[in-house]
Amino acid sequence: MQTPWGDFTVSDAHTHLFSRRFFESLAAQCVKSVEDVADTLGWQLPPEDPAELARAWDAELAGYGVSRAALIASVPGDEASVASALAAYPGRFLAFAMVNPLTEKAAVPPGLHAICLFPAMHRYSLHDPRVQPLLEQAAVQHCAVFVHCGVLTVGVRGKLGIPSPFDMRFSNPLDLHSIALRYPRTRFIIPHFGAGYLREALMLADLCPNVHLDTSSSNSWLRYEGLDLKTVFRRALDVMGAERLLFGTDSSFFPRGWNYDIFETQTCALLDLGISSSDARLILGENLERVFPQT
Repeated sequence: MQTPWGDFTVSDAHTHLFSRRFFESLAAQCVKSVEDVADTLGWQLPPEDPAELARAWDAELAGYGVSRAALIASVPGDEASVASALAAYPGRFLAFAMVNPLTEKAAVPPGLHAICLFPAMHRYSLHDPRVQPLLEQAAVQHCAVFVHCGVLTVGVRGKLGIPSPFDMRFSNPLDLHSIALRYPRTRFIIPHFGAGYLREALMLADLCPNVHLDTSSSNSWLRYEGLDLKTVFRRALDVMGAERLLFGTDSSFFPRGWNYDIFETQTCALLDLGISSSDARLILGENLERVFPQT
C-alpha cells in the first residue's frame, strides 16, 4: 500500500464484522426487523452467509491495498462468523470474537486469534473469578486477549433507542496489571490508546512488555484531555517505542467500508512527528504480522 514513507505492507488491527447475527441482536433489543435496523442506520444489511460478507471485505481491503485485517465478532456467541471469514480467506483475516465471561459456559472458542473482553459493557471486574478460566484457556491456546478500556459509546444503540447501561468502574487499564504479569506469554491488546486512560495505558505498557495498544477509531476521547493525536503518538512512542503499537481503523459497516480517513489522519500525525520509515512500517503493519504470524 502506498504510504507517505513509501509502498509497504499495511494491516488493520481493528475492524468489525457486523454479521447478520449482529443485526439480529440489535433488532431483538429494539423490537424491530433487521431490515428496519439497517434502514434506520443507513447501513447495508449483510448477507446471511458470513463468508459472503467476508468476500465483500476481501474486495474492499484489496481496493485499498490493505494486506490483512483483524475481524471482530461484535456480539457474544458470534465467533462462527469470523471463523467462517477466516476459513474462506485465511491469509487475509484474523479472527477476534467478543466473549462475556458472565454467561453460562463461557469459553475460548478454538481457532481464534484473540478473545475480546468488554468489562464495562458487560459489567464485571477483570478480577471476577469467572474471568480466570478464560485467561487460562487463552494462555493454553496461545490466544491473544483484547480488553476494551476507557470510554465506551456504541452510537448505533443511541440511534435505535437501545439503552447502554455500561459501568465505567470496570474500564481502567491498570486493572490488567497483575493479570498481564501473571500471563507473560499472553499478548494483551488495549484498543484506542485506552480511550481516555492514556496515562494508565502507558503505565501498564511500560510495566508489562506483553501489552500492546491499538490506535483505532476517531479517538474522540481526546477532547477530555485537551490532546491532539500527534501528542498521543509522541507520548506512546516515548514510553513504549514503536514495536507495540498496532495500527487500526475501527472500520465496521457498508457502504462506508474501510475507513481510509482514519488511516490518513494517523499517518499525517506520524508524519508530522518525523518518525522513521522503519518505525512507520512497524506501526502500520509489521507489528501485527509479528504478533500474529501467518502459519
